[in-house]
Amino acid sequence: MARFRRLIANLRGRDLAVGDIHGHFQRLQQCLDGVGFDPAVDRLFSVGDLVDRGPDSEAALDWLAQPWFHAVQGNHEALAITRVRGGRLDLDMYRAAGGGWFLDLPRARQLRFVERFEQLPIAIEVESAAGLVGLLHADSPYADWTVLRTWLELDDDPQVREVCQWSRRRLKVGDTAPVQGLRALLVGHTPVLEAKLLGNVWHLDTGGWASGHFTLMDMRTLQLVSPRPGETTVP
Repeated sequence: MARFRRLIANLRGRDLAVGDIHGHFQRLQQCLDGVGFDPAVDRLFSVGDLVDRGPDSEAALDWLAQPWFHAVQGNHEALAITRVRGGRLDLDMYRAAGGGWFLDLPRARQLRFVERFEQLPIAIEVESAAGLVGLLHADSPYADWTVLRTWLELDDDPQVREVCQWSRRRLKVGDTAPVQGLRALLVGHTPVLEAKLLGNVWHLDTGGWASGHFTLMDMRTLQLVSPRPGETTVP
């Protein structure tokens, strides 16, 4: 797995980012339709946690096969990998967190998901005319994006990965220190009622997989473009 991935700017259409999906791909598709997403020219970037909790987790493989869909590895993808690869895992916790669909799959089917999840990078950076936009699932363990990039490219440090995929510290303490080297960092992991900006870090998990709504962000303008219930959004 390439733990760090770079993508050039999209010169043909929009680059949109979305928070945690958690097996609600049909609901996400409705949101994309509501903002006029065009897979011929647009791209969609996910901050991870594609699976668990929702009814469409198995659709993750179909979405990951699309050339316009790019995702980092979230902690829920990491849980599936741990289950199959033999790491320590509390199975009751995993099932309670929505992993029952995966635990109940035949071993061969589990392996198909894990082999694809293992290919997902921990971090993605995307070029834009206004500067680099980074994506992680939870948070950056370093105040400088270039340091994180170097660590991910050179070594698979479990402590670095732990912060990238599991940390809730920034939201918990209200840390507004920016991550240097980026125009913006987009993350999910911890649900918020509305997209929240701390420093240059945007928290985009607004509970579209639960009772909230999916938030889509235009990565070029850093503007929210999601339709809300009862509203019409013009792309």
